[in-house]
Amino acid sequence: MWGKISGAAVAVVLLLSGTAVPAEAASVYKASLRTAARSLPVAAEVNWGYDRTKYFGSWKDTNRDCQNTRHEVLIAESRVSPRLSSTRCTVTRGKWVTSWDNRTHYDPRAVQIDHMVPVHEAWGSGARSWSQARRIAFYNDLGDARSLNAQTSALNSSKQAKGPEDWMPPANRCRYIAEWIAVKIRWGLKADSREKAALVRWADSCPAMILTVTRV
Repeated sequence: MWGKISGAAVAVVLLLSGTAVPAEAASVYKASLRTAARSLPVAAEVNWGYDRTKYFGSWKDTNRDCQNTRHEVLIAESRVSPRLSSTRCTVTRGKWVTSWDNRTHYDPRAVQIDHMVPVHEAWGSGARSWSQARRIAFYNDLGDARSLNAQTSALNSSKQAKGPEDWMPPANRCRYIAEWIAVKIRWGLKADSREKAALVRWADSCPAMILTVTRV
C-alpha cells in the first residue's frame, strides 16, 4: 500500500516496471508557484504516433500485494478505512472527497483515477522520447500524491486530455494549477505556448505558495 507521499520527500524511489531507481538519482525543485510556471520550457506538442495502451500500458501492481495502482490510490485517499474485497485486492467501499468539486463519494465506481497531466498530454510534451519503462512509471506514479487522484467520473470524462488552457475544474482551481505544474516539473515535461500562457496567468492570480517537487 502506498501513502500520500509528499513531493518534498527527498528519498523517493521510482518503480520502473518493478526496477527500483536509487533515491540519489532524484533531485528536488523548490520555487514559488509563479516562478515555477515561468520555468516550464516551451515546445510545440508532438502527438503523432500516440497509443496509450501500447506505450503506457495499464495499472500495475508494482509492490505485488495484489492491489493495482487504481486501488492503491483509492486506499490512500479514502477518508475512512476502506472496505476491501474478500481477496483484499480491490476496494469496495470508502469515503472520497474529490478535489475538483468537493463532492463526497462512498462507492468507488463513482470515481475515476485521473492522471493530473493526461497521458496524451504527456506523450506530446516529451514522453514520446522516453523509454517504455519510464512511460509505464509515469502511468503508475505513486511517488507523488499530486500525480494521480480520485475524481468524480463525469468531470474526469469532461477533462479528457485537455490542459488548463482549455479546461478547468469548477473548484480549487489554484490547487489544480499548482499540481499540474508540479507534475510537469517532476517528469521534465514541456508546455506549449498556449498552455504556458494560461499557467502563468493563473499562477499570477493565485495566492502566493511554494512548490516543492522531487524530480525523477
